[in-house]
Amino acid sequence: MELVAMNEKVLLIDDELKLLTLISRILELEGYEVLRAKNLAQGKKILKADAPMVVLSDVKLPDGDGVAFCMNSKSEFPDSEFILLTAYGKIQDGVRAVKAGVFDYLVKGDDNEKLVPLMAKAMEKARLQHEVTRLKKSLMHRHSFAHILGESDVLVRTKALAQKIAGSEATILLTGATGTGKEVFAQAIHYEGKRAEKRFLAINCSAISGEILESELFGHKAGAFTGATKEKKGLFEEAHMGTLFLDEIGEMPLDLQAKLLRVLENGSFIKVGDTKETRVNVRIIAATNRDLAVEVTEGRFREDLLYRLAVIQLRLPSLAERKEDIPLLAEHFIRHFSAKSNVGVKRMHPEFLNRLKSMAFKGNIRELKNVIERAVILSEGDELTADLLPMMPRDAFSQDPSDFSLAAAEKAQIQRVLALTNGNKTQAAKLLEIGLTTLYKKLQDYALG
Repeated sequence: MELVAMNEKVLLIDDELKLLTLISRILELEGYEVLRAKNLAQGKKILKADAPMVVLSDVKLPDGDGVAFCMNSKSEFPDSEFILLTAYGKIQDGVRAVKAGVFDYLVKGDDNEKLVPLMAKAMEKARLQHEVTRLKKSLMHRHSFAHILGESDVLVRTKALAQKIAGSEATILLTGATGTGKEVFAQAIHYEGKRAEKRFLAINCSAISGEILESELFGHKAGAFTGATKEKKGLFEEAHMGTLFLDEIGEMPLDLQAKLLRVLENGSFIKVGDTKETRVNVRIIAATNRDLAVEVTEGRFREDLLYRLAVIQLRLPSLAERKEDIPLLAEHFIRHFSAKSNVGVKRMHPEFLNRLKSMAFKGNIRELKNVIERAVILSEGDELTADLLPMMPRDAFSQDPSDFSLAAAEKAQIQRVLALTNGNKTQAAKLLEIGLTTLYKKLQDYALG
């Protein structure tokens, strides 16, 4: 028989010493670590201190009712499972407790053969619940404000404001240039807010046509349009009690803006092809890189919707405003892509870093991330050097005559295409419209490996 792991603790609460000893021995032989208590007071202390995965408690104890104890404890320790030990004439207590969330009950003396399989089932459920909780905590930590890298004053102030508003239920509008991390901030606001246990869903309003976007957001009834063979829930329903992130909100068609406004005002909408309302409770975080005030003036965005979205408006700084964060971000991306590509890049040459800090990065953090990924892929040692950076317009004014040669341009083009194909030489040769043998010769000529 395969024994369970000894770190799977079971708490047994019973004032009958013989029964306590018997059940403890049975469970210990199965590999469980058994913690014992003779009354509820001891049981409570052990439950808080050791967090056992399963608790077996007698119904009648010297200092209280085991049924009430298990039901109350289940609400306080939802990942643990509780089993009641009841006398034959008290089966109704066990039934009542099971209906209130207790895992199951055993009748003393009559259900001894059920103890081991029931314990295995309860332990399996508790194990799964603990794993789900662990994953949720890991997700919340990964998307917390602590994982938004940067020490510049402007970012510190922005994070502090975002943390302050995370606990509210207000609708938030995130503004800023492309690549400044609007979705990252939206996730942090969600996972450090009151709705952290519920879902965070996101959609890019610029990536989908109007009709499809309406169906994605609000769902549709079967037969609402060609291809709608069955009813579909929209993101608003899926995100009920959670958060919905609407990226590039400025791209949303005007007719859909009216429908979104209704949800924000009344918490209700009508699915495509339906006639009745669907009610939801969803927190909205929207984002845009446009000036919505200008969009309102030019008739492309509803003024009343802007007011509803911008209850709290948070502008994210561009990378140009936080240049001092570039080294920290670059180091983070180097570690990430070195591990991903299984290469040994560990540091940046000073010239690489100097040039990196002088780049414009109009695409902000997203562009920096792409630049570092490219450099890591093209690297041959443990250090990133300046020649691994993409050629910028200012490089055309270099004083080195060799930079003006066709060979230099050809080398740069080969490097660019290899980065695009993640180093796949066969694909690179096709894109360059040259033979694979020719590509290998040029790689050797230009010492590109």
